[in-house]
Amino acid sequence: MNSNERGLYKFPFEEYASATELSEQEQNLIHKAREVAQNAYSHYSKFSVGAAVLLENGEIITGSNQENAAYPSGLCAERVALFYASAQHPDVPVKQIVVTALRNQKPIEEPVPPCGSCRQVFIEWEKRFGQPFEVIMAGTRKIIKIKQAGWLLPFNFQSNFL
Repeated sequence: MNSNERGLYKFPFEEYASATELSEQEQNLIHKAREVAQNAYSHYSKFSVGAAVLLENGEIITGSNQENAAYPSGLCAERVALFYASAQHPDVPVKQIVVTALRNQKPIEEPVPPCGSCRQVFIEWEKRFGQPFEVIMAGTRKIIKIKQAGWLLPFNFQSNFL
């Protein structure tokens, strides 16, 4: 494990060379995210993303990206998983989310970060439940773990702006 801070807006994160450095539960989440990435409907981009969400009650919800010929009608894996979790367990906070990706059905070596829309949704979840959750971005060569999803999007849009 390596702890780092990079960039203009600094926040701590942990970097791992292998999933074996993580807890058994985190390894299981990575496995589930990689497995569900195989189910992505990524007919156009050939970029398949899988997400596994661990809820506070121990339930694991997975999601994969779903593309559509009429861009941007598809949806990212992270939001598929979070929205399903909310529909099935509306009062249960998120504890962790794992994100992983495949390109042409082959695992990507480097961790792939969530898009800006997903990051904004993460912030909504943290605000909604009044607690942060961890984000694990898992490549095959490197894994990055961030303790608070909100750190991924500084200067984010807040509900009190409405």
